Amino acid sequence: MQALLEKLLTESGLPVTAAQMILLGLSILAIALVAYLVSRLTIHIIVPFCVRAAKLSRFDWDDQLVQNRFFDHLSILIPVVVVYASVDVMLADYPFFAEVVRRLCMTILVFLAVRMIDSILQTTEQIYKRSEVAKRKPIGGYFSAIRIIMFILAGIFIIATLTNKSPWGIFSVLGGLTAVVLLVFKDTILGFVASLQLVSNDMIREGDWIEMPGFEADGDVIGVSIHTVKVQNWDKTITTIPTYALVSNSFKNWRGMSESGGRRIKRALYLDMNSIRFCSEEMLDKFNKFTLLTEYLQKRQEEIALYNKEHNLDSSTVPNGRRQTNIGVFRAYIKSYLTNHPKINKNMTFLVRHLPPSSKGLPIEIYVFSSDKVWANYEEIQADIFDHILAVLPEFGLRVFQEPSGLDFQTLKAV
Repeated sequence: MQALLEKLLTESGLPVTAAQMILLGLSILAIALVAYLVSRLTIHIIVPFCVRAAKLSRFDWDDQLVQNRFFDHLSILIPVVVVYASVDVMLADYPFFAEVVRRLCMTILVFLAVRMIDSILQTTEQIYKRSEVAKRKPIGGYFSAIRIIMFILAGIFIIATLTNKSPWGIFSVLGGLTAVVLLVFKDTILGFVASLQLVSNDMIREGDWIEMPGFEADGDVIGVSIHTVKVQNWDKTITTIPTYALVSNSFKNWRGMSESGGRRIKRALYLDMNSIRFCSEEMLDKFNKFTLLTEYLQKRQEEIALYNKEHNLDSSTVPNGRRQTNIGVFRAYIKSYLTNHPKINKNMTFLVRHLPPSSKGLPIEIYVFSSDKVWANYEEIQADIFDHILAVLPEFGLRVFQEPSGLDFQTLKAV
């Protein structure tokens, strides 16, 4: 066909060179026309058909492929394949131009293939993140590593195609630049190794509450990748931490608390030691009216009476014998109150203890666990407990230690 056209053009008086240029232009125009027609066919018929089929199917992965533009890349890939296949026919008499078009087509094919594989990886990662396993085993770092390797290999193959060189030659050049490669990709290599350690040792998952004061991070992990870990702090700001920093530095993960049966309440109340004294009969009669203390006081009185009898001690004469103290009864009251509290987990550590006295008084520490681990509810439970304890404290003749305020000094001056 091309020979017939060339003969007609030369017989009409055109030079051979001009006739060949016209034929070359017509061949390129024919290739472009074929590519255009095929692209229209794929864009208006094939791709819409695939999209509708994805919407009608009961599977989710094909909808994700549509969302990640897999079929958009496919609509471009098909015309390029047609062009690549038609080059040998349309440009058979122009080997130089045929080779140029083939290399360009191959470059585009590699790029589109990488984009399509990336769409498949995105789809796989999105579907995996919906599973319960993803919370324990995040694999975002692995997908990031695959993408990096894939794009590097694609870049090397494109360069080799455009320059007509062997890919192994480019690899050998990169091997000679190992030091430069390590310097350029230092963070990527460190992040990849760190992400493997984090996942294999189950050190961190999406949704974990972590604290890392060095990076001012205190909140939930919302993303784990090969380069960074994103933490949404409680003030809704987002802190980005290099992945390798979580391996080289210490951080606190609150997952153990979340998976346990309670959340710790650990707070001390400082009592004025001048208010501590032995209980009088009037005080004991008053305490006996407290339902939470009835059993304790009865048992305690029996123990004291038995001890004093065995040792011939007269508890009526201070300080002879064993006697009840207001702080001891108060501590017993706190224990009974917390034991009967519906929001306290009695199967975990349960302590009401003295801490070493200091210049601020005698600390009484409450060390228990609330059964409700939700932050707002936990704070409400803790506040209710100490509201009650502070309010009932004067009933035992005890005072909270508090450093003098400006009002105290004004009252003292007035006196």
